[in-house]
Amino acid sequence: MATSDTTSDTTSDTTGDTTGDTTGDTTGDTTSVTTGDARRARAGLAAAAAAALVVAGCTAGPSVPGVATGVDDVPFTTPLAIPPLAESRVDADGTRVFTLTAREGTTEFLDGVETPTWGYDGDYLGPTLRAQRGERVAVEVTNELGEATTVHWHGMHLPAAMDGGPHQMIDPGETWRPAWTIDQPAATLWYHPHPHGQTERHVYNGLAGMFLVDDPAAAPGLPAEYGVDDLPVVVQDKEIDDSGRLTLDDDGNEPGLLGSTVMVNGTVGAYQEITAELTRLRVLNGSTARTYGFAFDDGRPFQLVGTDGGLLAAPHETTRVRLSPGERAEIVVAMEPGETAVLGSYGPDLGDVAAPAAFGAADSFDVLELRAAATLRPSPPVPATLAQVERPAAAEADTTRELTLAVRQINGRSMAMDRIDEVVEVGTTEIWEVRGIDALPHNFHVHDVQFHVLDIDGEPPPPELAGRKDTVYLEPRRVYRLIMTFEDYTDPEMPYMYHCHLLRHEDEGLMGQFVVVGPGQEPRAPSGGAATGHERDVGDVGDVGDDGHDGHHGH
Repeated sequence: MATSDTTSDTTSDTTGDTTGDTTGDTTGDTTSVTTGDARRARAGLAAAAAAALVVAGCTAGPSVPGVATGVDDVPFTTPLAIPPLAESRVDADGTRVFTLTAREGTTEFLDGVETPTWGYDGDYLGPTLRAQRGERVAVEVTNELGEATTVHWHGMHLPAAMDGGPHQMIDPGETWRPAWTIDQPAATLWYHPHPHGQTERHVYNGLAGMFLVDDPAAAPGLPAEYGVDDLPVVVQDKEIDDSGRLTLDDDGNEPGLLGSTVMVNGTVGAYQEITAELTRLRVLNGSTARTYGFAFDDGRPFQLVGTDGGLLAAPHETTRVRLSPGERAEIVVAMEPGETAVLGSYGPDLGDVAAPAAFGAADSFDVLELRAAATLRPSPPVPATLAQVERPAAAEADTTRELTLAVRQINGRSMAMDRIDEVVEVGTTEIWEVRGIDALPHNFHVHDVQFHVLDIDGEPPPPELAGRKDTVYLEPRRVYRLIMTFEDYTDPEMPYMYHCHLLRHEDEGLMGQFVVVGPGQEPRAPSGGAATGHERDVGDVGDVGDDGHDGHHGH
């Protein structure tokens, strides 16, 4: 098995601006940078701890003192908002077409207080897109904000030109129309902005939504009535000042803002009426920095049935699941008539981080109350077998790459828009050995592919990491071996991203770029500027000639 150099020969030593202005005075920005004394103190503590311990190879552990970041207690008095299923049309060629409009609005998170927000087709968040495996889909995205943005289809396998990364910017007033054929198992995916240096602010202002992929061939008998026994649960934390504005900490807090107001689907103090014996919760950590340790207040077990990339091979009974920003978990919980259960986050295990309390490890708080009706509709039991999950063996890998994360760099370099960091050949299977060498929280997300965790420090992964993943939390100074196969799409110039999904880390440079090439193709460095959607015809790259790039299908 060959081992590649950790940086491609095609890369240059150019280093881009490593720090994005995440709180600038851009027109239409809903986010204030004003913060209170308490938050400044917490930020100072975290920053000081981080500064002392980020040096590669340092050995100090979580004994560094910290304080709980603090989450407000709120009564469960507001019905959970359920994002609507997005409407679509089917064109003459069979393409299912969705439309999304990014726009400004206001949202009443707190009683009587209007907060400026952003949303897709509404004031906050966006509708849930839903399509079937095998369908060709297109999304017409119009930008009515006062600044450029993007829409990235997180977890989706699709051509690089349709990925919605920082090279596919949509200028104000313009419409971008990516199109691709869905070819991956049923899964809970999501969409959100990905502008270089501004992702944290755009997501924090409210731009996010779910994208559900259904597989007609898979009928496992899980709860499946959207909004009834199959619920989207987008969990986020915010800081709201006395005037009602969202505040985004500007004081160097590591790893970013940990807000004191927690919401689900934009609802603070949310409760949901439960009408069936079993309920499926599709939980998305939509926060910019906070990692959650999800569990129920009474310690009841639940069935973990799916992770980022789809269903597990079999359900895993547990009482807790950790989700870092961008990760998803599908869980099935059983309830008795008339009872209540509260989903909360209780002391997430962040591993051997410095000052864990300053990073939220000491925070315990309620998130969502479930209220069972006096009579519940019977539910079939969770099937013993959920899906056929094919996992490549380590011996099948053609290449191993080593990726080291530290502070705001990968392999010693910060993100540069005009530099390709890794070159992958289509049809190959690779192992990426990923580790964070500082004492800070990080996670790792790869665009285009779903990977499997082979092992962690040589040991098999826990059951909750046994399925398809596109994002994984990295406990400090541990080696995560991820195996993935690159199929279908090639583009020697347009890159995909890999990065930490703690969005401040990403914005400030903890990101790299890779291209997938066909046999004999030579990679070409992308332009430093971001191409806007209206400057480039983005048809399905897999169909040769649609956008001027060669396509390759591995199936």
